[in-house]
Amino acid sequence: MALVYDAREVDRKVLAILRILSGVEGPLGARLIARELEQGGINLKERAVRYHLKIMDGRGLTRLWGRSGRVITPQGHEELQNAMVADKVGLVSVRIEHLAFRTTFEPHTRRGLVPVNISFIPKEEFFPALEAMAPVFRAGLAVSERVAVAGEGERLGEIVVPRGKIGLATICSIIVNGVLLKAGIAVETRFGGILQIKGGRPLRFLELISYSGSSLNPSEVFIQGRMTQVGGAVKGEGIILANFREVPAPCHREAEQLIQELKKAGIDGALAMGGPNEAVCEIPVAVGRVGLVLPGGLNPVAAAVEVGIEAENRAMATIMDYSHLRSFWDLLPPA
Repeated sequence: MALVYDAREVDRKVLAILRILSGVEGPLGARLIARELEQGGINLKERAVRYHLKIMDGRGLTRLWGRSGRVITPQGHEELQNAMVADKVGLVSVRIEHLAFRTTFEPHTRRGLVPVNISFIPKEEFFPALEAMAPVFRAGLAVSERVAVAGEGERLGEIVVPRGKIGLATICSIIVNGVLLKAGIAVETRFGGILQIKGGRPLRFLELISYSGSSLNPSEVFIQGRMTQVGGAVKGEGIILANFREVPAPCHREAEQLIQELKKAGIDGALAMGGPNEAVCEIPVAVGRVGLVLPGGLNPVAAAVEVGIEAENRAMATIMDYSHLRSFWDLLPPA
């Protein structure tokens, strides 16, 4: 019997493999690629991955690297950037759901897995970057003071730090989704945006990007567009990264209690929370819902970018064990 296959489905799997290879420094073998695909909801056995890799080698998208596995080629990077844009729409929402499901952090014990953003900063700019970030952590405009650091060639979760860079992991606001999900509270992640701070308090959203309709992460877009004023916000007037979520109104009090428990554990979960059917920061909510505004986990890095420091950001990058994180203040050199 002749083998029948869907060429478009093959292309989708090829793109998924390219995304995995583009996110690591160095080669990956079929077994590790199959494991990463499974975590992303694609069930492709190791043998099938090898089949797809041979197709990709033939198209010049990947190449063998000794006996260690495959690496993505410049042509592969170009293909990843340009191909199947329509299929990428909503990919951010899917990523949020996966990371929320994998989050196991328990506020009382302060143990478990937490979702993190990863930022790569040039070695020579790392300590100036920390100085720019310090006021943001001090003002409580980050999700948490807990961070992780790794040098070139080392790993932060599943991410390898590239040459010449220092990697910084910051806790992502998806931790709120994960903790509420484990308590049986469904969270609808609606928008990422930039939020005006006035008099030290959140006032209104100035720009919004719908997660379900975007192929790009809003925080990365706003940082690259130099649309934040986090440095001003720590002084009371400015613009920060923030996210808008909704929870069912019957879960209002339980969600509020869990957010307070997170705060006691050092996770600043919410900037603002409305009542049932009540607009929050000028954003209306659906009937029977409660609005929730969360700080962006990349706010400290946005402040560093504002003063001219280069940073390559991967929002919602991976999962890390909370025990591997430490206080941001431990990173600063002695006064």
